[in-house]
Amino acid sequence: MPTALDLAKGNAALTTAVLDCRKLLHRRSLVSAAASTVPVPGLDWAVDAAMLSKLVPQINARFGLTPAQIQRLGPRKREHLQKAINGVGSLLVGKTITRELILRAAQVVGVRLTAKQAAKYVPLAGQAVAAVVGYSAVRYLGEQHLKECVQVVLDARLALPPPQAAPADAPRLRTGS
Repeated sequence: MPTALDLAKGNAALTTAVLDCRKLLHRRSLVSAAASTVPVPGLDWAVDAAMLSKLVPQINARFGLTPAQIQRLGPRKREHLQKAINGVGSLLVGKTITRELILRAAQVVGVRLTAKQAAKYVPLAGQAVAAVVGYSAVRYLGEQHLKECVQVVLDARLALPPPQAAPADAPRLRTGS
């Protein structure tokens, strides 16, 4: 199965966007891993949901796929884009991100997240396992979303917005820590 970077090959703008988003995804996944080590019931789920609810709109914005960015497209281009989004079957591309959408997306990795909950209560080794599972779960969901964004942009032949030109209503990707 191709990665987001594989899908973007041959398109410099898409490759740059994927690499930028992967850096952000890595940082968010590390925060999730750290939260997974704290033995407070539900804290890791809350942190994962918060990370994803901020990360997904940032990725969407980088690819020109926020609801506001889509609204600025012409009617024909919007219709073509909606067909591409439906063709990919994405829950999160082009949508206003709500807690319910994040929870539905998290169901994909539900078994991993449940294992993380159980493992974190075993001293040291369990916390290490919970951190690895927490990192990989957020990383997996983010990588899946990246692939969907790249596929939608390719299918719809959408031009990416410049990184600095993300609209004011969309969260911006930060290049620093």
